[in-house]
Amino acid sequence: MGVLLQVRDVPEEVHRALKARAAASGVSLSEYVRMVLTRTASRPTPTELAQRIAARGTVRPAELTEQTVRALRDHGE
Repeated sequence: MGVLLQVRDVPEEVHRALKARAAASGVSLSEYVRMVLTRTASRPTPTELAQRIAARGTVRPAELTEQTVRALRDHGE
C-alpha cells in the first residue's frame, strides 16, 4: 500500500481543473492526481537527463549523416 500525501493550499481554480480532468477521464480526483504524480516522477529532470547523456560519452558515427541519408534515399527508389 502506498503512503498518504496531503497537499494544502491548492488554488480553487487548480482544484476545479483537476477535478474536471478526472471526471473527463472517468476516474476519481485522487486516482487522477496519482496518475499525474506517477507520470511526473517517472520522467527525468533536465539535470538528470543531461547527466545521463553526458555519461554515454561522445558518439562517432561510421559515416557522415548526409551519406547515411543519401544511402537511405537511394535504397528506397
